[in-house]
Amino acid sequence: MDHFDPALISVVMPCHNAAPYVGEAIASVFGQRYPQVELIVVDDGSTDGSTEILQGLAAENPERITLSYQNRSGPFAARNAALARANGNYIAFLDADDTWHPGALRLMHDALETVPADVAYCGWQEIGVAAIDPNPQIPPILDAREAASHFLEHEPWPINNTLIRRPLIDELRGFSERTPTAMDHDLWLRMLARQPRLVRVPDALALHRCHPHSHSRIPRWRQVFDAVAVRQDFARNHPELIAPITPARLNELLYDPLLREAYRCHWRNDTESARRLFRRAFRRADWKAGDLKHLIASLLPAPLYRNLVDFVTRRRSVRI
Repeated sequence: MDHFDPALISVVMPCHNAAPYVGEAIASVFGQRYPQVELIVVDDGSTDGSTEILQGLAAENPERITLSYQNRSGPFAARNAALARANGNYIAFLDADDTWHPGALRLMHDALETVPADVAYCGWQEIGVAAIDPNPQIPPILDAREAASHFLEHEPWPINNTLIRRPLIDELRGFSERTPTAMDHDLWLRMLARQPRLVRVPDALALHRCHPHSHSRIPRWRQVFDAVAVRQDFARNHPELIAPITPARLNELLYDPLLREAYRCHWRNDTESARRLFRRAFRRADWKAGDLKHLIASLLPAPLYRNLVDFVTRRRSVRI
């Protein structure tokens, strides 16, 4: 590890079509009160003007920004490419549409060194048109074993709420790219399996932008399947960490999201995601008799399922 700058924080940023936000994101990196920060940006085939914004900022700040390119390989491949070029002994992740409070990196770095710990994490605030909760989110104090159970039960935290020592990231070999929408969750679970020392900074220092699901390039059913897959892998590979969880509770943690998200997609009229999620829930989730009409209907071929949903929706509209 001697070839890494012992005091430098490397900020890893993937960027794909984030022109409205990326300037603000980079400004929040340059506005950090921690003095030794480098930014590695990977432009993932942007077509909306992001590339020109990045090139302009990199030309103005050649000592602080390293800019490279890839062709639509996805954010996790971009993060891995950035990690390969990072020079710091600490790693922070910031997406191109997110930002930080000016004191974020300094406070998390100080916490890492004071304990000492391997991972510092802080609270966050949701922003953007799809933000639901206006209140700051402050995660609980957790040790690694408690955190593993926490991450099975809850949605993953925003990736910009952590600062991680570089050796831990290197041990994990960065992000796995096999399930492309849940690799931040996968990284957390694989990291916690190594029982790192954790420290919390009890302030909302990360700003996480929420976008509507409909704006995602990846269908909702694939996002849910990926999230279930990484939880399954963790449970299968680390039985010692899930031993305190009863089998019935573990089944709920792994598979209840299938049914819950199936209903959400149904009411959003995302029939393809609803059908796929209901089908998988039929096999794996703990469903009730009242779910059967949706579960059985999901066994129909996709065109018939869409026609059935449209017919029921029209009849319901007539009655109203």
